[in-house]
Amino acid sequence: MSRKYVLQRMPQTNEELWWWVVATWGVRIPRVKVCPDHCAPFDAFADAFFARSPVAIWKASRGFGGKTQLLSILGMSELVALGAFVTILGGSGAQSLRVHETMSEAWHFPGAPTSLLLKDPTKFDTYLTNGGKARTLMASTKSVRGPHPQRMRLDEIDEMELNVLESAQGQPMRKISKMTGQLLDTSTVMSSTHQYPDGTMTTMLKRAREEGWPVYHWCFRESANPVDGWLTWEEINRKKSEIPAGMWSAEYELQEPSFEGRAIDEASVDAMFNPELGSATGDEGKYVELEEPLYDRDYITAADWAKAKDYTVIGTWDATFEPWRLVAFERIARRRWPVMVDRLNRRWARYGGKVVHDETGIGGVVNDYIEFPKYAEPEHLTGRIMAGRARSDMITEYVNAIEKGLLIAPRIRSMYDEHRFVTPDDLYNLSSSAHLPDTVAMGVLAWSLRSNWAREAAEVDISMQRESSPWVDGWENV
Repeated sequence: MSRKYVLQRMPQTNEELWWWVVATWGVRIPRVKVCPDHCAPFDAFADAFFARSPVAIWKASRGFGGKTQLLSILGMSELVALGAFVTILGGSGAQSLRVHETMSEAWHFPGAPTSLLLKDPTKFDTYLTNGGKARTLMASTKSVRGPHPQRMRLDEIDEMELNVLESAQGQPMRKISKMTGQLLDTSTVMSSTHQYPDGTMTTMLKRAREEGWPVYHWCFRESANPVDGWLTWEEINRKKSEIPAGMWSAEYELQEPSFEGRAIDEASVDAMFNPELGSATGDEGKYVELEEPLYDRDYITAADWAKAKDYTVIGTWDATFEPWRLVAFERIARRRWPVMVDRLNRRWARYGGKVVHDETGIGGVVNDYIEFPKYAEPEHLTGRIMAGRARSDMITEYVNAIEKGLLIAPRIRSMYDEHRFVTPDDLYNLSSSAHLPDTVAMGVLAWSLRSNWAREAAEVDISMQRESSPWVDGWENV
């Protein structure tokens, strides 16, 4: 049975608060700043706990900044020490639940005052005997308009719709604390990495300048400081080797994201599309083949379907070893579904292996026309919905693969140019005019199978008459 928790006196200073958090939750929040224009994470934490500003923004490195855990411990501290009503709103419903889940895990620490729990926390609510409660809100205007908390904690606002955030902003209201008997001031924290140049974070940073809200910056260096940091440089260097340079600059070094420039490192694109492997224009309707199918190879064929004025692009990759090699390519204009899907059916019958295609917005239309070749199993066909955070993650992983030299292809002019000139705006749908190039989408789809790819020799049909191709009959000069 847990002992009754009695808080003799609420922490009054930053120093008292830091030690109280250590004793209660077992968390040592870094108090050392490293970069000249940054702050220590605990500075932001303390100012929010004591509600020194009605609104504050936290801009910190993805993952290494510890933002989600910091918001969780902040909310738990306000529940216990202040008896506050705390709401948690994430950039998505899953992110909201992740923050509340992290809060719930804090109760397992030996110093946690479990006697204050009225009942076991659910994934949406936590209630305490001192009047404190926490509620997880879904990322919708309807969800955020109901409650009137004293403390509102928003995580990853750059993934949040602006109208949802604005609907939530007016909800915090003061109340008399059951713990202190005093009026409890309101505090809103908006926390995020800064990814999108015209996203919600950009808008809120602009408003912070206009309204005088404090903006607290910290990066992985504060989390790894040698005095009270928790992050190792081994982990930092490993992560840096795994992600694209542009993403590292914006989301870890806290540089401003930019519309301008190319989204993929130009030298890496040049290395990927190696003219020594061949060259072609990649014209509409022209099928090209670099290598005939072999029994001892693992193939992945990806199809990005034409919608309206776009092109259908079907690419086949030899995924037996890294770097993957593009061995067949076709780009065709919008035609009737049976015609377009027949091109994929013929490719799958020729190369075997696995197939992945974009199901976004087309439901089961395409699936009705796909034919399984001999030896193919249902699990060899994957449909992807290219939307939301999953889409962004798939794109980021593909860009990273290119910059790490994990894919190679002949110098197909249409595909090469689309990769050279694609912008962050195009990749991440940052404006209404943004468009993910068709050949890039094909590559993204193919690479999305890498995480669950198991080495296996594909059954292929090499009895078909091979189609005429500049790969075999002499490459075009570009």
